[in-house]
Amino acid sequence: MALNYIWTGFFLVGFLAALIQWLFLGDTEIFKRIVDGTFESAKMAVMDIALPLAGVMTLWLGIMNIGEKAGAINALARFIAPFFSRIFPEVPKDHPATGHMVMNFSANLLGLDNAATPFGLKAMESLQTLNPNKDEATNAQIMFLVLHTSGLTLIPLAIMAQRAILGAANPADIFIPCLIATYVATITGIIVVGIRQRINLFDKVLFGWMGGITAAIVAMIYYFTNHLDKAEIELVSKVSSNFVLFSIIVVFMVGALRKKVNVYEAFIEGAKGGIQTSLNIIPYLVGMLVAIGVVRNAGILGFVVQGFEWVFVQLGVTTEFIPALPTALMKPLSGSGSRALMIDAMNTYGVDSFVGRLACIFQGSADTTFYIVALYFGSVGIRKTRYAISCGLIADLAGIITAICVAYLFFG
Repeated sequence: MALNYIWTGFFLVGFLAALIQWLFLGDTEIFKRIVDGTFESAKMAVMDIALPLAGVMTLWLGIMNIGEKAGAINALARFIAPFFSRIFPEVPKDHPATGHMVMNFSANLLGLDNAATPFGLKAMESLQTLNPNKDEATNAQIMFLVLHTSGLTLIPLAIMAQRAILGAANPADIFIPCLIATYVATITGIIVVGIRQRINLFDKVLFGWMGGITAAIVAMIYYFTNHLDKAEIELVSKVSSNFVLFSIIVVFMVGALRKKVNVYEAFIEGAKGGIQTSLNIIPYLVGMLVAIGVVRNAGILGFVVQGFEWVFVQLGVTTEFIPALPTALMKPLSGSGSRALMIDAMNTYGVDSFVGRLACIFQGSADTTFYIVALYFGSVGIRKTRYAISCGLIADLAGIITAICVAYLFFG
């Protein structure tokens, strides 16, 4: 029901905002922009997302099937089982979904979006096999989705590259702030969903794993900031992420060969589902992206930002961060939209300005919640999302607040 109300609400709010601008501001082009935007969003959903995804899905579902037959997915599941059994208590320890989720999270950490999406869709499909009510999200599916929407990425390579293109003095200076913000969003997601699902967040194993992950991230931050310059950070991130990804493919194949599996036939068997999965998600993508386009083209974000500015002025709070807010508000709705706003902020205020850097941190602090809900739940036919969206947005809010704080700490 949540998606039903949200989707309908986007259209109604967009219509009211457009009507106000037409009647009181004399904007006679507003409805044309919205209608043109709906066609553009529908085209983008199919041509720019679903069809390119079909090729990527075909490739990686084939690779995943090789990994499953090689036993690599089950080995990953057994390794991570102590931690996952605490946050995914409904998933059996040796279930393939665990390995699929690990692959998805690993690809996200390395910033490998093209690989992360097929892994994530495969994980959602595996979790769906445990779902007794096929049109309603389970606790495990909600926890997985919220962790995914928090967007934990070790190295925001795409953002650093964009800053370099625009001439930043140090393109990598937002690396640590982005990592801190997205990590807080992830921890918040675990806590919020854990409370809703009555998970024991004080479990010793859970604490140990979270402490170990935190220590590893801190150690990586220390090494990168004290031993590498900006060029070396970018080089290490590019080489290591792609090396790990290609190594996974080779390990899967070698493991399958050792088990005397016909690797090519295993690949073809798994790859057959790629196109069908992409076709299944098209209606969900078109519906959500068109609704998001209505909100964007109706200028609602501008009204919201002006409202925030008025509130903070009345409270006597500094408003230096307000010009970067559109990026944060757009990120849960559209990754490409928030990227465009990030670039616009850097061009308008300066790539090394406080606003320019904060917009970059916003971009790297979370993922596109509504898009991910439509993509992942839509791929398995889930219509009742329960509290997935609200928990995902709470994690996004934690990332936004943290981004503002660390921006003032590092660049204020």
